[in-house]
Amino acid sequence: MHEIQTLYSEDQSECYRLLKEQLTALIENEPYPIPNLANASALLNLALNNINWVGFYLLHEDELLLGPFQGKPACIHIPIGRGVCGTAVKEARTLVVPDVHAFPSHIACDNASRSEIVIPLHAEGRIVGVLDIDSPEPDRFNDIDKNELEALVQILEQGCNWSLL
Repeated sequence: MHEIQTLYSEDQSECYRLLKEQLTALIENEPYPIPNLANASALLNLALNNINWVGFYLLHEDELLLGPFQGKPACIHIPIGRGVCGTAVKEARTLVVPDVHAFPSHIACDNASRSEIVIPLHAEGRIVGVLDIDSPEPDRFNDIDKNELEALVQILEQGCNWSLL
């Protein structure tokens, strides 16, 4: 098992460089998605400032189903097209929402959440889930977060055998 640094730089680029290095090491030679997603959510929870929920929803039939996460208990089922997560799947793109209360069909699992970023996970040309991160701070996520979190998702997409779900 790799030792995980728990003090992360305030510099976003340095923080994400270290996160990518650590995530790559954590999932090395581990094909199963669930433990990899569990470790990824724990790692992001340790490293990212001003967040109150980080985790994954996995596509199951025609909805998103709660997967590994860190934070308060969350909604278990999210219909495609509903809320930020369901909309990210429907539109097949990353969504950065500076004010979730202004987002149509927002699902409030935690009323303290003010902003959110959702990144779709792909495997074999289809979406298999999303990474969802909430913050109690409005406008918490910027372009650096978007680009670097998409890069972290790519590490998971390539490192997991999604047929094992």
